[in-house]
Amino acid sequence: MLLRAVAIHGSITAAARALAYSHSAISQQLALLERETGAVLLEKVGRTSRLTPVGLELVHNTEAVLAAMERAESELAAAQEQPRGIVTVAVFTSIGRIVLPAALQTLAQTHPGLDVRLRRSDPEHAVPQLVARQVDAVVTDTFPGTRLLPAGGIHAAAIGRDPMRGYLPEGMADRPFERVPWVMEPPQAASTQWALRVCRESGFEPRIAHESSDMLFHLRMVEAGLAAAFLPDLVVREAGSALVPNPLLPSNLRRDILMVTRLGAETHPALNAVRDAIASALKEHVSVID
Repeated sequence: MLLRAVAIHGSITAAARALAYSHSAISQQLALLERETGAVLLEKVGRTSRLTPVGLELVHNTEAVLAAMERAESELAAAQEQPRGIVTVAVFTSIGRIVLPAALQTLAQTHPGLDVRLRRSDPEHAVPQLVARQVDAVVTDTFPGTRLLPAGGIHAAAIGRDPMRGYLPEGMADRPFERVPWVMEPPQAASTQWALRVCRESGFEPRIAHESSDMLFHLRMVEAGLAAAFLPDLVVREAGSALVPNPLLPSNLRRDILMVTRLGAETHPALNAVRDAIASALKEHVSVID
């Protein structure tokens, strides 16, 4: 499991931080694992370490075993009359604020045996938490051309599609796009990587003047005439904003809303109930994928 944590988080240091272990404790355990298997599992690359092909194969085999265990648990749970138990769901801010309260209300009525607990988490942190069994499911967004990490050990189901539109502040519509200040999420965010690609494909390099993970802040900056932004319909509708998209920016943009579970757990009745309730609540705000 420690080797898998290194694969998930990218380094021994990051794995130690995520698991609340010391760097030396993980290093010692991995050294012991290498002695027991008689194989080199990690190799030095600069100041960090990465898994060797043998190490990657061992992680792959571990994931297959864990997926089988998840499927067995799902089959046992399916034998119960009603879904029950604790389900911890990591969610990103806007859907957690807008959609999840309605979903929890529905679940309280239809499945009183379920105890659903929410955790606010950004996608880049939530998916590793899922694989590490710190949460049971993740509701997240993804953008065309980006992918969730890690690539293995998870199952993602699309439950909705939220249009994204480009907005310019009033009074700046006549400026070239590259001369307008933009607000985006931090550079490592998938939405920012996606937005940069959209801008470049439209023929300009945006001047990012402001950074924030709060999309409602993005909207308020546009309304205040201070910055341009790409905004999801979900946030614009929640705010009751009168902003009008700029017609010169691409109009066929979107983000997908996903529910992500561990591989093998996608048929668990409790998780299915949660997914259905969220999809139903989401239908009131965005177009839902059949």
